[in-house]
Amino acid sequence: MNTTDRTPADLLRSALAADPARPLVTFYDDATGERVELSVATFANWVAKTANYLQGDLAAEPGDRLALLLPAHWQTAVWLLACSSVGVVADVGGDPGAADLVVSGPDTLEEARACTGERVALALRPLGGRFPQAPQGFADYAVEVPSQGDRFAPYAPVSPQDPALAVDGRELTGAEVVTAALADAAERGLAEGSRLLSGLPYDSWAGLSAGLLAPLAAGGSVVLCRNLDRLAADGLAQREESERVTHRAV
Repeated sequence: MNTTDRTPADLLRSALAADPARPLVTFYDDATGERVELSVATFANWVAKTANYLQGDLAAEPGDRLALLLPAHWQTAVWLLACSSVGVVADVGGDPGAADLVVSGPDTLEEARACTGERVALALRPLGGRFPQAPQGFADYAVEVPSQGDRFAPYAPVSPQDPALAVDGRELTGAEVVTAALADAAERGLAEGSRLLSGLPYDSWAGLSAGLLAPLAAGGSVVLCRNLDRLAADGLAQREESERVTHRAV
């Protein structure tokens, strides 16, 4: 982190400048056997494409509210940073009926239909695969995003003092997100090069922090595990060894 990092998007820019080749997010889904590893550069490219889609095709503006109905997943992490890049408030598990737009996984589509604005659906299939047929009334993220630009510039400046994240019944500004992530990183003893394995869901600050924000703020990386309860009894220790895990949050 640099002293100029005042939003989550700033943290990613600093990570990209420091070492674009290092791993940032390693994702496991123990229900499907999927493993995806994203370097800082690859993750930042997904964020840029998603932010361009959000700002351009979806016409989102700073201050708009996005109901984020997604589980702990590498694509959810991408959306969190894309929202920060545009200045959109990421409302984790928020009410779609009160949101300007909604991003949904395959299990929350009916709930997401309450949104009267733009609706985007993610299949959450291995390798970022698309739906066999896009759900009616939704754009398929995997179809729309790959063609977006690889570089992002916001139409309007994003203020660190504006709301950026809604979770656990409270709203945090971009600056507050960074401050809280740094505090969590210090409390966990994270430092540059740390690898934190997280099996926590993305439905709370604790999960978002352990599963992305604290490792990012510390200059480390995360091994993000979904459906960790499906892992064999000795599987966790083996994963920690193979992934060179230094810290755990499960």
